[in-house]
Amino acid sequence: MTENLFIGYIDRPTFLHHLSGSTKLIGFISFSIIGMVTFDTRFLLGILIMSLVLFHYAQIRYREVALIVKVIIAFAALNLIMVYVFGPGYGMQIYGTKHLILGNSQHYFNLSWEELFYLFNLLLKYVFAVPLALIFLLTTNPSEFAASLNKIGISYRISYAFEIALRYIPTVQRDYRTISLAQQARGYEMSKTAPLMQRAKGAVQILLPLIFTSLERIETISQAMALRRFGQQHKRTWYMARPFKTADYLSLIVIAVWLILGIYLFKVNNGRFWNPFK
Repeated sequence: MTENLFIGYIDRPTFLHHLSGSTKLIGFISFSIIGMVTFDTRFLLGILIMSLVLFHYAQIRYREVALIVKVIIAFAALNLIMVYVFGPGYGMQIYGTKHLILGNSQHYFNLSWEELFYLFNLLLKYVFAVPLALIFLLTTNPSEFAASLNKIGISYRISYAFEIALRYIPTVQRDYRTISLAQQARGYEMSKTAPLMQRAKGAVQILLPLIFTSLERIETISQAMALRRFGQQHKRTWYMARPFKTADYLSLIVIAVWLILGIYLFKVNNGRFWNPFK
C-alpha cells in the first residue's frame, strides 16, 4: 500500500533515513537557497549529480514518485517556454554577447546560444531541487521532522502543524483514490483510456467531496487537540527526537563546503552568472 502513495515517508535501512531530520532540513534549505541564487552551470551540475547519487542511495523507486515528477516536468517545460516567449533576448542581455542560431537582431523571436544557455541553467535549477525535496520528504519521519524544527528554534506549535501536514498528504491521496473509484463505479469513466477533457471534468467532480472530507477531518483533529490542551505549555517532549551522530556532523561539514564553494564562485564570476562566452 505504501508504494502506491503519492508521496510520504517510507522507512528503509539507508544512511539517509538514519540522519537527523535537522541535518536533512539544513541541507535541503542550504542547497535550495544557494542553487536558486547562483547561475554557475558548473556548480548547478555538481549539485544535480550529488542529488541524483543521494536519490539512488535513498532507495526511492520511480513508481513511488512518478506522478509528482511528471507534474514538475510539465510545469518546468511550460515555464521555460513562457520565459522564452516573453524574453527571447534576455540571455544576450545577461551575457553581453550575441551568437544567433536562428533569426537576426531585428526579429523578436530570434534564438541565440546565450538564450539556450540561460534556459539550460533554469532547467538545472528545477531538476536539481526535485531529488533533494523527494529525499527529504521520503526519508524523514514526520514526527522526527517536527522535533527537528523545534530543535532549531521553531515553535513546537508550528512544528506540529508541519508534522500533521506531512502525515495528511498520504491520507488525501487515499481519499482521492477512494472517491475516484466510487465515481467510476457510478459510471464516470476517468481511466487513462478516457478523453483528456472527460478526465479533467471527473477530477473536478472529485475535488468537492474531497474538500468536505478534509474539512471534516480538520475539525476532528482541532477538537481532539483542544481537548488535550495542546499549546497550553511553553515546551513539549518529543519522543522521536534524534540526537546528532558522527554521520550528521560529517554531513554538515559537506554542506558547509558546498556553501563556501558557491559563495566563492560569486567572487570568481563577479556575480551570480558564469559567462563562458567571454
